Amino acid sequence: MIDWNVAVQAGTRLVRPGPQVSHEEAREVVKELRELSRIAHGHVRDFTGMASEVDPAPATIVDRPGWIRANVDGFRVVLEPLMEQMSQRRGPGPLGGAANVVVEAVGSRVTGMQVGAILAYMASRVLGQYELFLPPDPSGVAPTGRLTLVAPNIVHVEQELGVDARDFRLWVCLHEETHRAQFTGVPWLREYVQDQMTKFLLASDLDPGVMLERIRDAAEAVADAVRGGDSNIIDAIQSPEQREILDRLTAVMTLVEGHGDYVMDAVGPEVVPSVQRIRSRFQGRRDGGSKLDRTIRRLLGIDLKMKQYAEGSRFVRRVVTEVGMDGFNKVWQSPETLPTHAEIKEPALWMDRVVGPRAIDTAPPEASEA
Repeated sequence: MIDWNVAVQAGTRLVRPGPQVSHEEAREVVKELRELSRIAHGHVRDFTGMASEVDPAPATIVDRPGWIRANVDGFRVVLEPLMEQMSQRRGPGPLGGAANVVVEAVGSRVTGMQVGAILAYMASRVLGQYELFLPPDPSGVAPTGRLTLVAPNIVHVEQELGVDARDFRLWVCLHEETHRAQFTGVPWLREYVQDQMTKFLLASDLDPGVMLERIRDAAEAVADAVRGGDSNIIDAIQSPEQREILDRLTAVMTLVEGHGDYVMDAVGPEVVPSVQRIRSRFQGRRDGGSKLDRTIRRLLGIDLKMKQYAEGSRFVRRVVTEVGMDGFNKVWQSPETLPTHAEIKEPALWMDRVVGPRAIDTAPPEASEA
């Protein structure tokens, strides 16, 4: 299906080089990011009240090719169930024997190059991530997760925005450490996300006729995105069952991304003096870019992720304002207490369902200043 070695080779060949720094500067960046990640972990743990790891492993610092290789490893883990299903369903092929093997090999290389090209684009944008899906170690045990920071991208963005380097690095670490707190402090969350992703993949309709129709839909999505429309490839290739599953996945990812954005800004003023300037300039960067860049973002669904940050952050801010952090943390009790799409858009629905009756503020509104 996918030649992963080709994906890595294509991605590392196509990815743009990072900012030019000396070896000494690079070592200092790596050292400071590890230290700031540790500092951010303590701030996040204290602020959120989540029972995350007390003494976590240091953040893994990578360059752009390193991020590509790590994500290919993750894709292989995530797609394994679908690969097994396709292998079981696959017949001898229309050409039979060696000819069919050649066709499959060529197809997997082409797909590998396509995956590599997408990863090359993403590798110059991602600042960090908490990797949920990792290959087993030599003893066969799969790690529970890993916090990764992409040093060249962090340096590039701080230079581009003209902001204080230490403040920006700590600000980024606050967001990523919030993700570590979520997936280590909530015992069922990682398994829930993995289960939903597996169900999404196994709901793929492998009928050749249906897949051809989806490919046509994907081509139309590309054309629409180029014209400035809202279509993206992910929406175009889903089955009806997958759309239902993706709704649940999107809701939980909107929550965790919005929670990360809320925490990085709420903790920020005390520990990141220039947080308001950073947020303002960073938001401008998210919303900007060339026409080609905006088209690619729409096509790959990246704009949807930006929307998740905003919607999720509004949900968290509203709930914390009304019921406090303890009330908000009821969201992590079980899969049943996660907000739905509708509840993220209207947090009162979630609070009515999960938190219960609340005191109504009857105080008159404050008079505006003259």
